[in-house]
Amino acid sequence: MTAKLNYDDVQVGTEVPAQTFQVQRVNLIQYCGASGDFNVIHWNERVATSVGLPNVIAHGMFTMAEAGRVVTDWAGDPGAVVEYGVRFSSPVAVPDDDKGATLQVSGKVAEKLDGNRVAVDLDARVGDSRVLAKARAVVQLA
Repeated sequence: MTAKLNYDDVQVGTEVPAQTFQVQRVNLIQYCGASGDFNVIHWNERVATSVGLPNVIAHGMFTMAEAGRVVTDWAGDPGAVVEYGVRFSSPVAVPDDDKGATLQVSGKVAEKLDGNRVAVDLDARVGDSRVLAKARAVVQLA
C-alpha cells in the first residue's frame, strides 16, 4: 500500500503535524489485556516504586504505538509505513490522577529515499524528557 501523499510534494524538512496523547492508567490496563503483558510495573504503583521506578510506567510498545500514530495519520494509510524503529530513552511515568501523562509527538521528513519512500524522524516527549530516541519511520508515498 502507499500513502495518499505524493512523493514529489514532500520535501526534506516537511513537518508532520504534532499530536498530544493523554496516557492514563486505564489505557495501560487496556493495553495489558490486548498485549498479554501484565507485568505489575504497568499497573501497581507500590511494586513499580519498590523496584526504583518513579511510578507506574507505560509499556514501551504502547508508547511506540502512540508515537507511530503521528506518522500513520499523516500518511493517510497505516500500510504505507514500511519500517519503524525506536530506542526507548526514558519511561513514561503515569500518575494516578485524572490527567495521567501527556505524551507530545512531532515529526519531520529527514530524508527522501529511493522508490518514493521518505524517512520521518519523530520526537516524543513527556514534559522536557525525551522518551523515544532514534525514532524513525519509513513511509512509502505515491
